[in-house]
Amino acid sequence: MASFPDSVNENDIGKAKFIGELLVPVAPFDQKSGREAWTVAFAPNGSYFAWSQGHRIVRLIPWTTCLKNFSTGHSGEATNAFSPRRLSLQNNSEGQGIPESDEPREHTIDCGDIVWGLAFGSSVPEKQSRCVNIEWHRFKFGQDQLLLATGLNNGRIKIWDVYTGKLLLNLMDHTDIVRDLTFAPDGSLMLVSASRDKTLRVWDLKDDGNMVKVLRGHQNWVYCSAFSPDSSILCSVGAGKAVFLWNMDTLTLIRKLEGHHNDVVSCEFSPDGALLATASYDTRVIVWDHHKATVLLELGHLFPPPSPIFAGGANDRWVRSVSFCPDGLHIATITDDRTRDGSVHFWERPRSVAGLQHICRMSLRRVMTTQQVEALAIPTPLRDYLTYKVI
Repeated sequence: MASFPDSVNENDIGKAKFIGELLVPVAPFDQKSGREAWTVAFAPNGSYFAWSQGHRIVRLIPWTTCLKNFSTGHSGEATNAFSPRRLSLQNNSEGQGIPESDEPREHTIDCGDIVWGLAFGSSVPEKQSRCVNIEWHRFKFGQDQLLLATGLNNGRIKIWDVYTGKLLLNLMDHTDIVRDLTFAPDGSLMLVSASRDKTLRVWDLKDDGNMVKVLRGHQNWVYCSAFSPDSSILCSVGAGKAVFLWNMDTLTLIRKLEGHHNDVVSCEFSPDGALLATASYDTRVIVWDHHKATVLLELGHLFPPPSPIFAGGANDRWVRSVSFCPDGLHIATITDDRTRDGSVHFWERPRSVAGLQHICRMSLRRVMTTQQVEALAIPTPLRDYLTYKVI
């Protein structure tokens, strides 16, 4: 649990609302997995939720189904309408497509090995492949295409059609566990995989999954990677204190960010691309201006902040993941609490209405870097606000 300085009233902080959970069904493979929820993902269009418990099975559940089954009691506390028996998933067949009613169906996908990473990807036909010989492609993805990439224990990446559950591609090049996967958000179906073999690999799924580039630079395991909203920059973090930034147009390293005292395990850009948040085992989340390689904000799970020696060790407050809310006003983090029941909990972010100033700032920062904003002939207070020196 986070601790707060005397100047902060914990009651004034917006609280997330618990709305429901998915429980672990009782099955032999669930017992072997240690009843842990290893990785989850939402589809970009909000149609599906994917869930892996660390074994070879991935569950694809329509998000509308989840919402219909979550209900709120009179006391204001959320209740769960799902139970292990009621969470039944339909078996897939090769000829199965989208139902005529266009209602998403539940699927259970057997990936053949332990699943470490999940990522959804959608196709935009106008975004062409880098490959020249597009006539020879085996797959022609349409605009309504929704894919699921799974990173496996044996170093393979399997690409699935979400609507049919059919295996489309089997990508093989990593020599160790594929820890994380991320698609470029521009619809190009460029996929980046992060692995314990100390590399990132860039794949072009519109070119039948051909590998475009191996990104080298990490000296240890790579835990996580994330694209900027315009897909021009990739951030990667791993077993080390540095944060790597890559130019995805030239596929070269831009710079490293230094500031953490322990392994950096998660990263994400803000919705406008102006900020970068990184989470570390040092009990902290750092919010960066990645354009200028400066620290704007430090969020700690311990107060007062631990010394670098304590933060760099087994401090029982390892921050595992970080994520921005779509409104750009909130950051969610996950830290160790020693609870391993395998369930998935869903929370509703604090309700708030973004001010017009913040909306205008996000709109501007989607198209302008910090350096471009600083070059504007505007008053200093406005410049500080637009560059997030004033959060």
